[in-house]
Amino acid sequence: TTKTSVHGAINMLGLAKRVGARILQASTSEVYGDPAVHPQTEDYWGNVNPIGIRSCYDEGKRCAETLFFDYHRQHRLQIKVVRIFNTYGPRMHPNDGRVVSNFIVQALRGEDITMFGDGQQTRSFCYVDDLIEAMVRMMASDASLTGPINIGNPGEYSMLQLAEAVLRLTGSRSKLVFKPLPADDPKQRRPDISMAQAQLGWQPQVSLEDGLAPTIAYFRRLLDV
Repeated sequence: TTKTSVHGAINMLGLAKRVGARILQASTSEVYGDPAVHPQTEDYWGNVNPIGIRSCYDEGKRCAETLFFDYHRQHRLQIKVVRIFNTYGPRMHPNDGRVVSNFIVQALRGEDITMFGDGQQTRSFCYVDDLIEAMVRMMASDASLTGPINIGNPGEYSMLQLAEAVLRLTGSRSKLVFKPLPADDPKQRRPDISMAQAQLGWQPQVSLEDGLAPTIAYFRRLLDV
């Protein structure tokens, strides 16, 4: 995972340098690790365990950001860096391992919904249309705006609240099954989007329930249930 992030960044930065392209780094809220600051602002350096089970992704993305800014400083490459918080929507893969798709697929199939920990850990969920709008605005912004900029929905939900919403919207009778929380799983995650609002004139428009409805409809068609 780390090699993919680092080698991928090096390859794409080299290409952008050769052709004089503007390049966007789809970074992640995972660079903040298990944050000690809440909500997370772009100037927060994060709280990441560099040798933990999740660190291959966290540190890979952090290193990719480093490479982007090194190329910007040394080669004057036009870069745009956005830190994407949890995103969901139609055309997610049913087996991608993300919590929204996991809950929806399990609910639609009538399977037990797997809850890790006590379900009180929180995340913020941004609908894909809102994310794309922010990325388009970022790429069209002045060259001086490099980022990083948080892109996410500041609405904060516990895993229990997400599961309850999925059960309600699917009409499923699935039961919750609680399993041990994986090591280094963040307790809370919520973006401060003040910079996106000020610099891009952007804020998310789609509520969690309004975004879950078409996502569930997509999975119903995909799974034929």
